[in-house]
Amino acid sequence: MTEFLSAVAGHAFLQQALLAGALASLACGVVGTYVVVKRISYIAGAIAHSVLGGMGLARYLAVAHGWGWLHPLYGAVAAALVAAGIIGLVSLHARQREDTIIGAVWAVGMATGVVFIALTPGYDVQLMSYLFGNILMVTPGNLWLMAGLDLVVLAAALLLYRQLLAVCFDQEFARLRGLPADLYYLLLLGLTALTVVLLSTVVGIILVIALLTLPAATAANFCRRLGPIMALATALCLGITWGGLALSYGPDLPAGAVIVLLAGAVYLASLGLGRLVRRG
Repeated sequence: MTEFLSAVAGHAFLQQALLAGALASLACGVVGTYVVVKRISYIAGAIAHSVLGGMGLARYLAVAHGWGWLHPLYGAVAAALVAAGIIGLVSLHARQREDTIIGAVWAVGMATGVVFIALTPGYDVQLMSYLFGNILMVTPGNLWLMAGLDLVVLAAALLLYRQLLAVCFDQEFARLRGLPADLYYLLLLGLTALTVVLLSTVVGIILVIALLTLPAATAANFCRRLGPIMALATALCLGITWGGLALSYGPDLPAGAVIVLLAGAVYLASLGLGRLVRRG
């Protein structure tokens, strides 16, 4: 730990990684709580894996067609929002089986990304870092984009707290009371999509669902109201992210994987502690 703290003082990339973890934790704690309470982690998983398609297309256009301004994260945001819209509209209005549509979006998004990565000249290390996660490669540009996404997520969650609360706990009742529940459900999926993009920079697309759900699920073992769950989930996510960075630095392990393993360990420990508290 002392070695890590000394390195943080002297290396800008570690400082940027810690800041990225803090930015991700804000949205993760808020939106992750909605995802856990609404039980839509499977939808979040489909959105997360469809992101690769947007990243692959953006990178292909940037390298093969000279669109140098097109960052992969722009493609990720677009793909995530499109996937969220498709899944949300189908689940609300179409007569197709929801799990079939979710599986199709999941598979097609991943396949699209693989195809465009193959078409892009050269081996793209940057896209591989998004797939498996490398918080140590976060750039100042990534941080500004993450901060912008954070502001959108937090503003929506604060301004529409009661509406999203109603949709999460009883969407049908909210609809009967005259609330445009379908619209707020789509908005919730949009917030989930933005958070998935934000977290993919930290732990990668493959592991993003674990970081989105585990801190919130841990917090839900000790809190019953939505606000305290969000606050505790945010604090847990921050501690887990920074702790994972510190633990991975010395042995030179993949930071994203260590962060998720730490999140899993904290969740399992909370289950045992929760049982002891209830028995006591």
